[in-house]
Amino acid sequence: MAAIELVVCMGSACFSRGNLKNLEQVQRYLKDHGLEREVDVTGTLCQDRCRQGPNVTLQGECFCGLEPKAVVALLEERLGQAAGGAK
Repeated sequence: MAAIELVVCMGSACFSRGNLKNLEQVQRYLKDHGLEREVDVTGTLCQDRCRQGPNVTLQGECFCGLEPKAVVALLEERLGQAAGGAK
C-alpha cells in the first residue's frame, strides 16, 4: 500500500474547471519521477468546495483552485524529496 494519498475531485464543478488535466499532470509526474508505487491516487465525486475548484487533496490537506502548473509545483514541493530531488 502506498504511503502517500492524493485525491483528485472529479465532481462536475472540479471536472469542468480542469481536474482532468490536473489528473493527467499528476499521473505524468508520478511516472516521470518513479513515484507510482509511493502515491495512491484516487478520485472522488465531491469535496464540498465546488466554488473553489478544481480541488486536489494531498495527505488530507485540500488545495483549491489548482491549475495544471500549480499541481506540478505542489508535487515538486511536497514529493520532491520522495523522488530523490529529481525534477
